[in-house]
Amino acid sequence: MSSLCRWPSDQLCLTAEVREQAVLRVEKAFASTLESLKVDIGLVELLESIYVPLGAWLVARKNQQQGPLVVGINGAQGAGKSTLFNLLEVILEEGFDLKVVGLSIDDLYKTRKDREALAHAVHPLLKTRGVPGTHDVELGIELIRGLKGEFGEEGRNVKIPVFDKSIDDRCPTALWQEWHGEADVIVLEGWCVGATAQPQSQLAEPVNDLERSEDPLGFWRGYVNQQLDGRYKELFGMIDALIMLKVPSMESVFEWRSQQEKKLAERVRYFYDTQQPTQHLRIMNEREIRRFIQHYERLTRNMLEEMPSRADVCLELNQNHKIGNIRINKPL
Repeated sequence: MSSLCRWPSDQLCLTAEVREQAVLRVEKAFASTLESLKVDIGLVELLESIYVPLGAWLVARKNQQQGPLVVGINGAQGAGKSTLFNLLEVILEEGFDLKVVGLSIDDLYKTRKDREALAHAVHPLLKTRGVPGTHDVELGIELIRGLKGEFGEEGRNVKIPVFDKSIDDRCPTALWQEWHGEADVIVLEGWCVGATAQPQSQLAEPVNDLERSEDPLGFWRGYVNQQLDGRYKELFGMIDALIMLKVPSMESVFEWRSQQEKKLAERVRYFYDTQQPTQHLRIMNEREIRRFIQHYERLTRNMLEEMPSRADVCLELNQNHKIGNIRINKPL
């Protein structure tokens, strides 16, 4: 295999000319944002070999149906879901003239107050954001239905929530994003997007110290599993095309999630003057990060095992955080 992974030739959609023109338009559009996306290999090479072909594949997939295409992006912490969305947004809008709106499952987290109530009523571990059961799934379903235009023209004006991880709470509605008009592609990205429930028999044995010490009877993991088999199934069932960013291992998740936390801390230091109080900020150290990731470990391991053969497209990442292999399970 060459050092640069390429999109499978038998799944190159649209014409070579259309893809080439898309690359030129997208390269021009990316000139001002290239630095912020930290793409450290030749952008044109990546666009030509992977990302524009993926965009063309999604365009061809959209052309098979009526109405907006709902795309799910799955990937563990630090996999690069937001970067992939940013790339696809520019490629589909600038390269293929489509209207794209994005929604992160992170922005659907319940408020800290609601999670504290859930922790009191069900299990203390549910105070920590992340696992199924800590999202406002009803809001997510309503948002996607609104973006698809199911509520008529009035429903085309959709307010999308914003969650601030630095304070571990949802932002006031005045700071929510707004989408007006029709959308061609709706992207839902998140670490557990597209996940399915485990068989009950797999829940008995703890997978880490957190489950062993803080959920010895399995009430928490049982509740999370029930959520996946309930309304989350309806939310994820709205996805037309699922893309998985497959990380190499759980250890990679810790390393890459640690990098994310450091970047978050840098952003917080940039926006907050050193004279201002920072006790309210929720920046984690390495010990806290490792414990935090243990909340995600069971479901992440299950997804790494079963999703690569189920997702429409699986982009396999290597240790260097680059796409090393592309697997298309549902070819067009």
